[in-house]
Amino acid sequence: MSWEDFYRRRDTIAAVLHAAERAPDGPLPFTEVGAGQVFRDERELLLALHYHWMQLMTGRLRAELGRPDDGDASGEGGDDLSGDPSDGVSRAWRRAADEHPTLRAVLDANLERYPDVGTAALEREQRVLAVAAGLAEPDESPAEAARVGAAFLALTRHGAAHGAARSERSKGQVLRMLARSA
Repeated sequence: MSWEDFYRRRDTIAAVLHAAERAPDGPLPFTEVGAGQVFRDERELLLALHYHWMQLMTGRLRAELGRPDDGDASGEGGDDLSGDPSDGVSRAWRRAADEHPTLRAVLDANLERYPDVGTAALEREQRVLAVAAGLAEPDESPAEAARVGAAFLALTRHGAAHGAARSERSKGQVLRMLARSA
């Protein structure tokens, strides 16, 4: 991919998200923004949108969890280095969703419309969340890590939708029990 292609894809994604602000839970505004000039079809665009989301979310994860190898030699880069990482992962996911509500809504609406693309993309996200939260191991079966990540994501979304009624600590305890029961 050339730099020109990169910039065209980036600009098209921005145009899609801008157009989707009117109805983020609707179909992708593929023809409306001329995305066919850059992407083969809606599925390829959806994959690019999910890739964009994963970049934003994993950036939030790194900032929230503050891994020592991220440039802070003292190891004091984040709040959760000695605590429960699931709390930091939940905060990171919610921050990314709060900062990019149109992108998240477009993905939520369209990943289900295109299950051939959406299922694999969502499972990747769920695996990343499960491993980052310490609920799955990197070498664990992808299906099992995705299952645990799906439960984690459901709890994270439920807490965001209900004002985080449960404390972050109690949610972490529920997740640890869930992971042990697998």
